[in-house]
Amino acid sequence: MSTRSIGRSDDDSDADSPELTAVQAALAAEHAAVYGYGVLGGRLDGKRGAEARAAHDAHRARRDALARTARDLGGRPVASDAAYALPFAVPDGPAAVRLAAVLEDRIAGAYADLVRATEGARRADAAGALREAAVRSARWRGGNVAFPGLAERAAGADPAATGPVEAAGADGTR
Repeated sequence: MSTRSIGRSDDDSDADSPELTAVQAALAAEHAAVYGYGVLGGRLDGKRGAEARAAHDAHRARRDALARTARDLGGRPVASDAAYALPFAVPDGPAAVRLAAVLEDRIAGAYADLVRATEGARRADAAGALREAAVRSARWRGGNVAFPGLAERAAGADPAATGPVEAAGADGTR
């Protein structure tokens, strides 16, 4: 995920705050999830479509809360990119369901990092968001993983297979 807009102003004294860095990373992941659900939602109908709309709404609410938290910590909330490269094509319902599971797994990873970087009420909120992402992922996938949010850190895991949805142009190309 591009970090070019995660910056703080020059007069901020706590520029390297692990808590703010983790909040910004979770915010960037929420931006990507909102985009991803916008793509996949149009390919689902009925009960699955309703689940996608509910998840989209939940991610928008989390995104807005994280933007407020970033400001509370003295940072400028990372902005959403105009577009995100999806990990695979989403031409139909089954691919949309797979994408939803991937998005939730990636969000869980961001919130696992946020749990480690925070304390008190922020940690409790991050743990709640991690739990919600794990539950949604299990529903989309039809099963769960042993340690939600930590699968991408497992020994031997392919980072390319589990990394964040990349911003279009994050590598300098368009």
